[in-house]
Amino acid sequence: MQREISFVLNGSVHHTSDCAGDMTLLDWLREQPHLRGTKQGCGEGDCGACTVSIARPDAGGNLVYRPVNACILFMGMVNGAAIRTIEGLATSDDQLHPVQTAMVENDASQCGFCTPGFVMTLYTAYQNGSGLGPDEVDDTIAGNLCRCTGYRPIVEAAASLDTYNDHKKTHNEDLALLAGIDDGLDVCCDKGGSQFMVPATRASFAKLYEEHPDATVIGGATDVGLWVTKQHRKLEKMIWTGGVAGFDKINDDGDAIRINPAVTHQQLLSYAAKHFPQCAELLRRFGALQVRSSGTVCGNIANASPIGDLPPVLISLNGAVELTKGAASRLVKLEDFFLEYGKQDRKVGEFVSALLIPKGTKPNLRCYKISKRFDQDISAVMLAANLEIVDGMMEGVRLAFGGMAGIPKRASHAEAALVGNPLDVAHFKKAGAALADDFTPMSDMRGSARYRLLTAQNLLVKYGLELISGKQMRLAGQGLVTSLDGW
Repeated sequence: MQREISFVLNGSVHHTSDCAGDMTLLDWLREQPHLRGTKQGCGEGDCGACTVSIARPDAGGNLVYRPVNACILFMGMVNGAAIRTIEGLATSDDQLHPVQTAMVENDASQCGFCTPGFVMTLYTAYQNGSGLGPDEVDDTIAGNLCRCTGYRPIVEAAASLDTYNDHKKTHNEDLALLAGIDDGLDVCCDKGGSQFMVPATRASFAKLYEEHPDATVIGGATDVGLWVTKQHRKLEKMIWTGGVAGFDKINDDGDAIRINPAVTHQQLLSYAAKHFPQCAELLRRFGALQVRSSGTVCGNIANASPIGDLPPVLISLNGAVELTKGAASRLVKLEDFFLEYGKQDRKVGEFVSALLIPKGTKPNLRCYKISKRFDQDISAVMLAANLEIVDGMMEGVRLAFGGMAGIPKRASHAEAALVGNPLDVAHFKKAGAALADDFTPMSDMRGSARYRLLTAQNLLVKYGLELISGKQMRLAGQGLVTSLDGW
């Protein structure tokens, strides 16, 4: 295993072997001369002050740009990528990048602490040619906070970019430099008792994890990164899924869609926008663009949070999880994967190698998230509901809840109250009453037990009313679903 990572930074190739496995990109940048524009803000991926651009070639050879929070991105995760910071946008003759020009012309630059992060988020949208439309700008910069409350001119600057963005702009120099980096090697950051291993193939990943079952598997580090920045934990061994060839793909397996270990939430959103628009709208609220661009779907499942939004949706879709140890794999229904709080049906040395979702349209799928804040907030109650109408009767009912128990869980009593009955609000009210037999929710800062149960019952009735009326009762308009087409 090579003890050196290689990447492109602001138009130059860098090789480094002098960093610990748990060193973040932000910490590394702040130690470099003349690279202090990327700021340390919250240290947990919420404020966006540390946003940088990371780009990798897609299957067609074009660079795809992602805004990421450098504060929770480990150095090993930039191997084989092109990084741009605020210092790398202007040309050598000091000509500003169009994003910087737009910020100046619209008086959008405020105190300078948060501005670099805004610029880098808009830069990735500009380079990708999407995310700058009138219905998209707010979502694009939702992960950046402005302490000076200067959002209006920033939004105007972003909107102005859409008028002269050619949607094809790429850094040809980065492509040429990346072509000279061999990212097909297993590499490792190893210093100070902390290892970050980057296997390049599925076989080497499985072998490494079988040999080091005590290692922490890293997806996007949107959670594990906080173990280091907030809990100050020393992680001795980490193995990353993101360097494995093919792990970042969504594949058609015939009867099912296969979501591989390094597929991000933003990639799933793009897929869901076409196939499961209800799921896509939920994913838009899942987290900021920076978080969705780093966090992985399989990592979210392996995390097994009882308040996670995605597991109930995948359970309602009858999803399954593939677990691999060495050369052996097994399938487990996702609803059976979660055993109790903090415990999963995952043996020592097994990792989540894929999520499988049965193919087919799901016209009756609905996802409801209740949180104190509309965007980027943890759910108090989450309902994902799905059923089929056969000869006027409800069949195949799957009601999965988050926030109601120690694990994401189906409501079997409520489901039984619906199965075999016609669409009628009375049956949904009866099913809502049955939720008291399915759950004994807890009280915490996000809601009392009584609130959670009443909210879950009301959501179930709302689901019935939507199916019966054929209309969606949402605070957000239908334009949100339309706006997802560009992702």
